[in-house]
Amino acid sequence: MEKTEGRNHWEEQEAANREKIMMPCTCAGLHEESASRSEERMAMLTKLDICAKRKLPKRIIVMRHGESQGNLDMSAYTTTPDYRIPLTPHGAEQARNAGRHIRRVLSSGCEQDNWKVYFYVSPYERTRSTLREIGRAFERKRIIGVREECRIREQDFGNFQVEERMKAIKQTRERFGRFFFRFPEGESAADVFDRVASFMESFWRDIDMKRLEQDDHSETNLVIVSHGLTSRVFLMKWFKWTVDQFEMLNNFGNCEFRVMQLGPGGEYSLAIHHTKEELEQWGLTPEMIVDQQWRASADRSSWNEVCPFYLNSFFDGFKDSSEDDDNVDVDGEL
Repeated sequence: MEKTEGRNHWEEQEAANREKIMMPCTCAGLHEESASRSEERMAMLTKLDICAKRKLPKRIIVMRHGESQGNLDMSAYTTTPDYRIPLTPHGAEQARNAGRHIRRVLSSGCEQDNWKVYFYVSPYERTRSTLREIGRAFERKRIIGVREECRIREQDFGNFQVEERMKAIKQTRERFGRFFFRFPEGESAADVFDRVASFMESFWRDIDMKRLEQDDHSETNLVIVSHGLTSRVFLMKWFKWTVDQFEMLNNFGNCEFRVMQLGPGGEYSLAIHHTKEELEQWGLTPEMIVDQQWRASADRSSWNEVCPFYLNSFFDGFKDSSEDDDNVDVDGEL
């Protein structure tokens, strides 16, 4: 991908921000306040310089671990802590196949063969083992690095789990709602959302500070090896999906992954790599699919016009734009 691809609208915005920052201070007669204002301007300019030089990954791939012993037999959680549940032999094979598939995705369309990959992984045994098997598909020179990230771990269901009790609790969750239901001694999906949001803040700092070793001569890709619910929450947070939209999403299969690819307008989209049929299978509504298709090519300035359903989902109606607000004074009288 060319360095300038998908950056024009950001550059225009940064230029506008710079003009505002460099406007003369209105407190010219106050030396201390002017000095403080000058320091604020310099700090803001430094931040804008970082953003202007931001080198975005071409793809962000979110995936679930391979089949685990707990997926086969719920009683495993009765005697083994969740974070120690291992992969099954079939799960390890799934991970090796996924590694080869991901490698094909990353190498496709890269004319100069200069792509690289950075991994984030949950600390659980089944995700760490999945990553080890994925790694067999990659040459060492392709891997920039890897980081264990506790904030993308599995939803906490409590400590040792009694099988019959958990079945009853999960039935209650279906009646209550998946997003806000909190497991006794555990977490809700809303709790997972909060820590995923915190992870994203660190994620963007890694990009801005070039901790992922992005450069102009290679194509950077990120792979996040996590869990089913955590992966769905990540997508929900990224694409600003509502709670109702989250509730309609289907879980990832073992070693399934979603490819968020950077479009020419500077937005990531699932619709560049994946088909409309796949998005439908995953539970995306027609409105969510339109949004993904828009993100694949459009400029964010047109989003409210092209995707009005997002605003409409929060409001029952709007004031008629033909009404003349200018003829109403502060007391509401003509």
